[in-house]
Order: sequence, then structure tokens, then C-alpha cells
Amino acid sequence: MPTRILAKASLALLFAGGLTILSPAISSGVHAQTPPISAIPEETKAALDRMGKTLQAKQFSFRSHTLRAYAGPNGELLHIAHTMKTVVHRPDHLSVEVTGDDGSKQVFYDGKTLVVYDVGQKKYASLPVTGSIDQMLEVAEKRMKMDFPLADLLTDDPAKSVLSGVTSGGQVGTAVIDGVPCRHFFFNQMDDLDLEFWLEDNDKALPRRLVVTYRSVPGRPTFTAELSDWDFTQQVPDTAFVFQPPAGATKVEVQANTTAAPAPAK
Repeated sequence: MPTRILAKASLALLFAGGLTILSPAISSGVHAQTPPISAIPEETKAALDRMGKTLQAKQFSFRSHTLRAYAGPNGELLHIAHTMKTVVHRPDHLSVEVTGDDGSKQVFYDGKTLVVYDVGQKKYASLPVTGSIDQMLEVAEKRMKMDFPLADLLTDDPAKSVLSGVTSGGQVGTAVIDGVPCRHFFFNQMDDLDLEFWLEDNDKALPRRLVVTYRSVPGRPTFTAELSDWDFTQQVPDTAFVFQPPAGATKVEVQANTTAAPAPAK
């Protein structure tokens, strides 16, 4: 299953000086290669292909409400919630507004610079980056240990990213989410992860919900996201993706992450 959506299902970025953008991710540190997916029914692959084609649109925005479980200091299973608005302007513009239990953060990428801003602390960090959103995500992950929730939906090929590492799966039922008929899918990734994925039952096949279960992590924590307010008509100017430091904001240096995170114990 996709390493970005599943293995790294939080927006985590640690700066020198103690600025934490969001809580640390549950991370496998492994980039699974896409195996043969003959075990996945053609009808299921066709639905994901429709989703992928829809999300390859030049521009769109959506909202997400997420709830992530994580291990506390004594091993207890705790939860943290976030609400995000994501704006995509392909090939190389992205903005994310995050509010949650741990405060408010903003992410800006204009094709030249990636900026993450902690609204409450009035601190920000920036990193020179060029290339597509997909390339930026790779650089941010490798250089800064930065993980975007739902990033597989933002890549150049969302359908391929979602199926990365999947060994089996298919449709298991139907549901109605916010009045929209949806198809309910279940997928396995290797021995580590289970994914439930709800896609609209129409030509767009927009994702409306996902639930991830980390089977190899103690306590089998989960990540849940509800997706809504998809908008493919909004015209957003390029200036909206450029960070303008507010008065009193302080820039901090990025502590680069040069090694992959270790895999969790099984």
C-alpha cells in the first residue's frame, strides 16, 4: 500500500530549536515497490484508474478531517485530530492549512520554495525545492522527515501511488457518505497494513473516506480520514502559494534528515 498515505500518515517536520509542525508519524521507513496486482479484480483497478484520472486535474481543492492513533509515553494508544484544506495547482503549486489538537500550521510550495509555518509559535522554516509536487514530496521526506497526509492523492499518478505495495484486495461493500453512493474497498499491503478505501460510485470516483490499520505496530493503531468539499473549478492565483511572513514571524533552520526512519518492530 502507499507509503505516503499509510506508513507516513501525518505531516511531521522537526526543526532545530524544537519547532514541531505536527506529531511524529508512524513510519516504516520502507518504500514498497508495486508488485504484480493480478490478484486485484479488473473492476477494482478500473475504479482506481478513474480516481487517478480525476485527481490528475490541473487544479483542485478538498477538505479532510483526520483522526490518528499513536503510542503515548507509557505505550497507551492515544488519538490526535486534524482538519485540513489542501489546494493543488499542478504541476508545482501546493498549499495546506492545518488546524487540530496541536494548533494551526500552514504549508506553501510555489515551485521554488517549500515553507512550513507554525501559526501559534509564529515560526517558519523554508527549503529551496524545484520540480513537481511529486518531486517536492520526495525531497521533503528525505531532507526533512516531512510527511504529508494523503500525499498519494497528490502525486503525478495517484492510482499507481495508491496501489504501491498492495498484494491483494477488492470491493467488499457499498455505503452512502454525505448522501453520495460509494463503493467500499479493502486492500492488503504486504504483512504490515490494511486499507479500507471508499470511492464515489460514479465516473469521477473521488475518494471520500479511508481507514488504515497498522498491523505490525503494537496496539494496531489506525489512521482515519474523511474527505469532502472537492472543488475543481476554483481559480487560485499563484500568489496564494507564496509565503509572506507576518509581522513578528521568526525563521528557523531546518534540521535535515539524512537517514530513513527504522522500521517498527514486528
